[in-house]
Amino acid sequence: MDREKDVEILSKETVFQGYFRIDRYRLRHRTFAGGWSGEMVREVFERGHAVVVLLYDPDRDAVALIEQFRPGAYAAGWNPWLIECVAGIIEEGEHPDEVARRETKEEAGAEPSAMIHVGDYLVTAGGSSESCRLYCAKVDSSIISGIHGLAHEGEDIRTLVVSSAEALAMVRDGRINNSMATVAIQWLALEKDGLRKTWGV
Repeated sequence: MDREKDVEILSKETVFQGYFRIDRYRLRHRTFAGGWSGEMVREVFERGHAVVVLLYDPDRDAVALIEQFRPGAYAAGWNPWLIECVAGIIEEGEHPDEVARRETKEEAGAEPSAMIHVGDYLVTAGGSSESCRLYCAKVDSSIISGIHGLAHEGEDIRTLVVSSAEALAMVRDGRINNSMATVAIQWLALEKDGLRKTWGV
């Protein structure tokens, strides 16, 4: 299927504009049988696009994570203090690499000495346009500690450093329960040996 030829946008309107935006689409698309679907009406949450940065110390085989309050988790009835990876929204005109380095400094007080682009993925394509660009950054975990974040953005971010094995255990037992950190840590479990060789360990 082709994005341009096989989707027909009948109308698009912004139905809410606040901290985030919601657009309503009327559309139809080609079907696998060769015809056209009926008209679909869908609201799409426009949150923006993000970077996610897994902070990894190959010398100590350690992962630096952050913990902060998330209103979406609260609204879902979950514990709203989530253990996550560093992340941030890409503003218009910014390069994702720059955002990854900036957010690493703002949220964890760290400076990556090397960084690789792992991949890109959609967070919840059924109702949101948000995509994530995942990086793994080489850091010195021995100097990561304390509380970080920007006060004018309402951030209150605590850092924690754990072994890579403990990070994976936290995914398995549900202490880490958000998709961004889960994807990053499971990637590390698969690719850690090769990554450590690349980074000279």
